[in-house]
Amino acid sequence: MASNPTPQSAHTSPSSGLPAVRVYPLAAAALLIGLGLGYFGIGSRIASNAPRVTPPAAKATMPAGHPMPTMEQMKAMADAKVAPLLEKQKSDPKNAALLNQIAGTYDATHQFKEAAEYFRKSLELNPNDNSVRTALASDLYYSGDTENALAELQKVLKKDPKDVNALFNLGMIRFKGKNNAAGAIAAWQELLKAHPDLDRRPIVEKMIAEAQQSTAAKK
Repeated sequence: MASNPTPQSAHTSPSSGLPAVRVYPLAAAALLIGLGLGYFGIGSRIASNAPRVTPPAAKATMPAGHPMPTMEQMKAMADAKVAPLLEKQKSDPKNAALLNQIAGTYDATHQFKEAAEYFRKSLELNPNDNSVRTALASDLYYSGDTENALAELQKVLKKDPKDVNALFNLGMIRFKGKNNAAGAIAAWQELLKAHPDLDRRPIVEKMIAEAQQSTAAKK
């Protein structure tokens, strides 16, 4: 990930079953569920073999006038989708890609605690898979476990200090989850330094400006 990383939601990492670059697509959904996250998306969606659920739109109804599914309905959808995968997993417990598929199904339907559980199981098999660990961090944060989400991102950055997703999400969690504007700015500035040709650079710069304004407002 040397320069100009771009969204690759249609491409998956052979080792993990996750997108090779897990960035950008969750802004609308994040804002709607009250996290106020950036356009990179904190963790974003799983692309691989998991069913992709369209993020909630800004209106209370779906495009054809159908009501938005409730969280209970989304959980039921996820449970139905993962049922055959869990059966398969019983006979193939060390299949990390299958675990990621299960986690991705839960993640896509906003069942973040369940998603985190299966990402953890995947990491037990492939502890060096940074894309999975970044996904785990996202789901931990969505579940309200900010401290462990930050810890997982630090593990990613220890292995790859230039990881795009980890740096952006580190800044976002520091800013929105810890009210640490200075720490967020530092992470985002490191991201721009590591990737000067980043295609979504204006978004990062906008987030830096927002954090700076937040700091100034407190003085």
